[in-house]
Amino acid sequence: MVDKRAERIARLIEPLRVKPGSRVNLRKDFDPRYQAGLKKETGVELLRAGVSLLAEYQDRLAAQDTFGVLLCLQALDAGGKDGTIRHVMSGVNPQGVKVSSFKVPSAEELDHDYLWRYARRLPARGDIAIFNRSHYEEVLVVRVHPENLDRQRLPRDARGPEIWDRRYREINGWERYLTDNGFKVVKVFLNLSKEEQRVRFLKRIDLPEKNWKFSASDALERRRWDDYQRAFSEMLSATSTEWAPWYVVPADRKWFARICTAAVLAHTLMDIDPRYPVVGKAARLDLRAARRELEAEAPEGAPADPYAAAHPGARGRGGRSRGDRGAGAKDSPAGAPPAKRRKRT
Repeated sequence: MVDKRAERIARLIEPLRVKPGSRVNLRKDFDPRYQAGLKKETGVELLRAGVSLLAEYQDRLAAQDTFGVLLCLQALDAGGKDGTIRHVMSGVNPQGVKVSSFKVPSAEELDHDYLWRYARRLPARGDIAIFNRSHYEEVLVVRVHPENLDRQRLPRDARGPEIWDRRYREINGWERYLTDNGFKVVKVFLNLSKEEQRVRFLKRIDLPEKNWKFSASDALERRRWDDYQRAFSEMLSATSTEWAPWYVVPADRKWFARICTAAVLAHTLMDIDPRYPVVGKAARLDLRAARRELEAEAPEGAPADPYAAAHPGARGRGGRSRGDRGAGAKDSPAGAPPAKRRKRT
């Protein structure tokens, strides 16, 4: 089952992956309306399955406590980042997920190197962190608006024309460092068409309850559409690596963007393949003793272990491993010695 799910996910996201070393022309290479032949009705069910899969693997990731996952979401205004996060992460344990949004840097943040504020929000082992916008703002917005470099107060010799190539190298190196230390970096660019952005902006203006989502600066940034397309193309070309590839997700259809983002994240977790820790012999003996004590406290007429009674076979996963008893044998009553293991024939 897992292998089939993994194969299906891999097939879905492969056309979205930016091949490391390739030269990207965003306008020509990726269609914002691509939907892999799927229909919305099918997509809703796929998203539900994807959310369930993420919940399963997040639980295993937290239990293993070895790897962490960082999901970076980039998009232009109205690209659907907030909705994608809300839908894709709807089934996971919120204790194991932290979302960070990065806006204009504070005075304290500007007193440090440009990666400092992002490094402070990295996930712990066993956790998933989501960057709603990310360190890539430093080669996107800052590149389209180079006046922002003045606020970063860089030394004069660090502000030459080679600054963007240097930052690409630094970011690649930082992500390699994170990956080598057990923190997987997942990068998704929600690719929105100019026409779809226009439609979404108008909806935000037309509906009073959505007015708060729109500002005059959004319209001003839209005038730099071509500049952003070039910046995104160069960023994708320079920073899609074997250890942290980019996925360009078509964003004109929100339901499809959510499916693909869930699939990319699920693919990463399945590749990690986290496992539940194996309880040692001493711990199993402690669990067995605790079970006997708890079963002895059962009220008269009630099952000694209600959960085990309702779920046959469950006790093989608890205080007594399957290796502690013969196949098909029942657990011994409270206080009784364990049944002898049957010899294999």
